[in-house]
Amino acid sequence: MIIAPSVLSFDFPLFEEEMPLLNKHADWLHFDVMDGHFVPNLSFGPAILKAFRQNTSLFLDVHLMVEDPGYFTEVFAKNGADGITFHYEVFNDIEGCKKMIEKIRSYYLKVGISVKPGTDVTVLEPLLKDVDLVLIMSVEPGFGGQAFMPESVDKIKWLDEYRKENGLNYLIEVDGGINDETAHSVLEAGVDVLVAGSYVFKGEIEENIAKLRKIK
Repeated sequence: MIIAPSVLSFDFPLFEEEMPLLNKHADWLHFDVMDGHFVPNLSFGPAILKAFRQNTSLFLDVHLMVEDPGYFTEVFAKNGADGITFHYEVFNDIEGCKKMIEKIRSYYLKVGISVKPGTDVTVLEPLLKDVDLVLIMSVEPGFGGQAFMPESVDKIKWLDEYRKENGLNYLIEVDGGINDETAHSVLEAGVDVLVAGSYVFKGEIEENIAKLRKIK
């Protein structure tokens, strides 16, 4: 299991206190990049990512919730991203997605693709051999602190069964409403990467991550 705290919930005034805890206890850091168009919110620019890069060796997992992921790929690649995930819904087209995958690969980054809750995960089938990660959104993207959508579990199960049947090794990641209760069902379904924001940062970071690690 990979635990990827979402810095959308990070308490930035406590950077110097919390960063060492993340370096010690987390596996990845997850960055939700929002442009105010693809989703109704704004979040981080590349300067924030760069600041984290200068203070960690953890894998920096960048999730682009933007209308022009091609443009943002370069600037985040140059500021420390290790992997970039984009949304199928930006293109709603297999060829457009393939070109985006190639662009991310050109920066020698890991490639992820994501779908919103309302999108049928099976649309990704032609792309699964070409990606390193599939991110299932278990809330509507755009804001932290939402409740987990149980129907996301079936998408995870399908992805897990598909990769086993086809000998693929992409990681399955889930983001939205993850805590020590909802994590049980997604891990049982086949998830590899848990993104957790509010749950990790509200309270003791070390304790909350430890609770997730104990879940089987």
